[in-house]
Amino acid sequence: MIPTLTTKRLILRPPVFADFPAMEKLLTSERAKYMGGPYDSFAAWGLFCHDVACWHLFGHGALMIDLRLTGECVGQVGINHGPLFPEKELGWLLFEGHEGHGYAVEAAGALRDWAFAERGLPTLVSYIGPANMASIAAAERLGAVRDADAPRQDPEDLVYRHTHPVQASNPD
Repeated sequence: MIPTLTTKRLILRPPVFADFPAMEKLLTSERAKYMGGPYDSFAAWGLFCHDVACWHLFGHGALMIDLRLTGECVGQVGINHGPLFPEKELGWLLFEGHEGHGYAVEAAGALRDWAFAERGLPTLVSYIGPANMASIAAAERLGAVRDADAPRQDPEDLVYRHTHPVQASNPD
């Protein structure tokens, strides 16, 4: 049910329990400030489980980002949904030391394209804190457009909309 996707440099694969320590380290650190954190270990576990549960509840969720060349896990990309998200959200995170290589854009583009093609989703959004310049730049490199009128859980978040290419060319 959970796909494995590949790109030129990456393998996007289902999360496994062995991925939790790296996710916990990120989510309990100051680096989680743009994701509502830092969190304690219990909340980090809940978020990790949410990422897996979304696959069973909605047919989409999170995938871990592995480098094809080495197999090293460098982060996560996912489509979040549920009562805490007004719309289906395309999100990404990279573990420390793996920023600046284009991995987030490559992974998010692959998952976005899969969601449009395989799940028939017409649109996705990315909720981004206004000070998170790296994620804003990634959303823009993905072709997302700022949507000031989109609903959001956190009124401070910026919303970037990813539109299915067919929807973009046929607005009717």
